[in-house]
Amino acid sequence: MAAAKTAVLGPLVGAVDQGTSSTRFLVFNSKTAELVCKHQVELKQEFPREGWVEQDPKEILRSVHECIEKGCAELRQLGTDVSSIKAIGVTNQRETTVVWDKVTGEPLHNAVLWLDLRTQSTVEQLQRSDPAGSKSVRQRTGLPLSTYFSAVKLSWLLRNVDAVRSAARHGRALFGTVDSWLIWSLTGGAQGGVHCTDVTNASRTMLFNIHSLQWDPELCEFFDVPMDMLPSVRSSSEIYGLMKTGSLEGVPISGCLGDQSAALVGQMCFRDGQAKNTYGTGCFLLCNTGGKCVFSEHGLLTTVAYKLGRDKPVCYALEGSVAITGAVVCWLRDNLEIIKAPEEIEKLAREAGTSYGCYFVPAFSGLYAPYWDPSARGVICGLTQFTNKCHMAFAALEAVCFQTREIVDAMNSDCGLPLRHLQVDGGMTGNRLLMQLQADILGVPVVKHADPESTGLGVAMAAGAAEGVRVWDLDSVDLSAVQVERFQPQINAEESETRFATWKKAVVKAMGWETAEPPEGRHAGIFCSLPLGFFIVSSMVVLIGARHIAGFPY
Repeated sequence: MAAAKTAVLGPLVGAVDQGTSSTRFLVFNSKTAELVCKHQVELKQEFPREGWVEQDPKEILRSVHECIEKGCAELRQLGTDVSSIKAIGVTNQRETTVVWDKVTGEPLHNAVLWLDLRTQSTVEQLQRSDPAGSKSVRQRTGLPLSTYFSAVKLSWLLRNVDAVRSAARHGRALFGTVDSWLIWSLTGGAQGGVHCTDVTNASRTMLFNIHSLQWDPELCEFFDVPMDMLPSVRSSSEIYGLMKTGSLEGVPISGCLGDQSAALVGQMCFRDGQAKNTYGTGCFLLCNTGGKCVFSEHGLLTTVAYKLGRDKPVCYALEGSVAITGAVVCWLRDNLEIIKAPEEIEKLAREAGTSYGCYFVPAFSGLYAPYWDPSARGVICGLTQFTNKCHMAFAALEAVCFQTREIVDAMNSDCGLPLRHLQVDGGMTGNRLLMQLQADILGVPVVKHADPESTGLGVAMAAGAAEGVRVWDLDSVDLSAVQVERFQPQINAEESETRFATWKKAVVKAMGWETAEPPEGRHAGIFCSLPLGFFIVSSMVVLIGARHIAGFPY
């Protein structure tokens, strides 16, 4: 889809935005920050078992190549030569875990997504058996021990997948989040690809010490992860390597940021206290805390925000993470089939104008901030015979807003200074009803930029500003003139508080629903218990024998 119709002047910077549900390639003008063109490819997730969420790493890589080539073709149609692209940045879904063979270049298993719950029993066992270790993880990484982060996913792969275990034993296995897999593949793969990541993605693995900015040997030992599998850790803005194939062969890859950090940069949140909220598959509120690691007392994460150059200082952020927001709309489309396209949910919800007492807690992957309860599961409360699909659509949108309200409240408590407004970006911000509901439930204005592509813009800025590229001056970028849309609260505070309090009652019902007693990777069927299995089989034999003796017909 072309974003402009005339030839573009000035150096350009490309951005690969690899998300959970799609891959995009975007091209920006480094002088104006204007989006020139973009191409998007949708991606499918695989659900091999309940709670398991995977993607094919090769399909992810193919989608990147396709987006780049078609994006370049669209650029040529605008009358601009692709040689105008001077650098490429990579931004990605964080925490998602990929392991591949460095000799063959082949993935050794599907990517285990950040939403995946297969490690729930490991997390619960570690929390019970080693509380001191769990506390140490939090102190070193800023993260709670959770299924969300990469370390437990990698540990599971090493224990349960023969190919991964064998390759690791022979020194052939490489681990990375999606950025590492892409950069390694795009810079040559098995023929000299660069195995690296940046500080923002490393900080989401639960293996990275956010104080020393290095992999932590004690954490690697705690999770049983060989350190020779890990990528080198670089800043978010430097030349990592050159593209080896395709229309952009020879162009440096010089920016790398986890998607939420990229959105923080794209929204120009460079000062302490500035915050943004991104609405995608999940929802992520980040507040810049500058050079200080601020540890939350209200369930938020401490994470690396960015490090925009080798010699630049690192900046940190507090983060509120919500697992399921945009994904609930896809669930209504794919599982319940009450809509055919995500865009239809706004119209359906507007028809009702209310949830009519229906409250939805979409805890499909447990609850993230501020609860960190992997045992929670989704619930819909308050159903009556009057409830219809329109009310459920409205309740789904409200659920997104209520979850955001929870992490905003936690952020306000930790920072001590309430947000005066909420800056937003991401695909769901195109839903005007959702944005109005968000303002109503927060009680503060919601400010949406005219162009929601903050994530791609942020990593393009990092790539263009890198030493050796220098086509983007971060100090001169001024987004104050960018057109914004403001959504003001339209309901009174009492009504907002009542609705929020009722939703929190539903959250309580969702918590502690599913405990992970069965061993990981195996189903604990009824016959896993030999005494119980013997009892059931023998009872059936006795019953059949009795019926036969009595002459009963079958």
